[in-house]
Amino acid sequence: MTHVPVLLAEVLDALSPRAGGVYADGTFGGGGYAAAILSAAPCTLYAFDRDPDAIARGAELALRFPGRLHLIEARFGDMLARLSERGVSGLDGVVLDLGVSSFQIDDPGRGFSLRFDGPLDMRMEKRGPSAADLVNRLPERELADLLWTLGEERASRRIARAIVAARAEAEIATTGRLAQIIHQVMPRDPSGQDSATRSFQALRIRVNDELGEIERGLDAAARLLSPGGRLVVVAFHSLEDRIVKRFMADAAGRGPGASRHDPAALSRRPEPPRFALLTPRAVLPTMDEIAANPRARSAKLRALARLPEGIAA
Repeated sequence: MTHVPVLLAEVLDALSPRAGGVYADGTFGGGGYAAAILSAAPCTLYAFDRDPDAIARGAELALRFPGRLHLIEARFGDMLARLSERGVSGLDGVVLDLGVSSFQIDDPGRGFSLRFDGPLDMRMEKRGPSAADLVNRLPERELADLLWTLGEERASRRIARAIVAARAEAEIATTGRLAQIIHQVMPRDPSGQDSATRSFQALRIRVNDELGEIERGLDAAARLLSPGGRLVVVAFHSLEDRIVKRFMADAAGRGPGASRHDPAALSRRPEPPRFALLTPRAVLPTMDEIAANPRARSAKLRALARLPEGIAA
């Protein structure tokens, strides 16, 4: 099992680690970004992961960088509180890789991947309701809405109907059975993508509240950044990237202006933005990287910098 960090050179370039700096890796995963940041400069890094397996794997890396790598088992949306407990009130940079860890995908027992038959789980933290709970308990209409909203699955109603019919015969407990149910009612995707991919994505996002976590994490990171500090985010699908793009545009004062239908808003003087966009357009992986690591193909990097005090964008 291997972990290849996506857009690694581009992440380091955008984050620009410096000696004595204090940074946070909100999604430690396999430790690829963390190792690169700590190797790039003699700095301190607080690494978060909600998955206890990831934190356990990080122990070896912590030994390589004694006193510099601090592993925290927590969601990155909670980084403000978790760092405050450790006396950290400001950061020189934050990196968030919003993709699912290769270790999670490649472990059949975690139930994240279509490639393996395993328990229908998908819980990053190994606690709380699982994907099997959703599939077997949600009403048909709610299940269809979930697949449409979080998976952008056009055949959501057809798939939900098939799932409800199948679970009436026997509980759906494995990834293999769920995929088989979806395949029976879905034609092969012309793109070559497995026709169950979008449904699996929707369930995973809902199980882990991934979109809510992104919103909380972005807000926490922005609050923690010191003047000159940088936020670097790598997203992997449109729902994630849409949130990141909108957040950064608003933070840099490039969001939609006041509505002409709201006179009160038009009369208020807008506050000068405290952040500047480092990536007017998303940074994409090269064809060489995609060839070497197919999981990079949908990655998009966006970055933001906290402006020095008294300087407007």
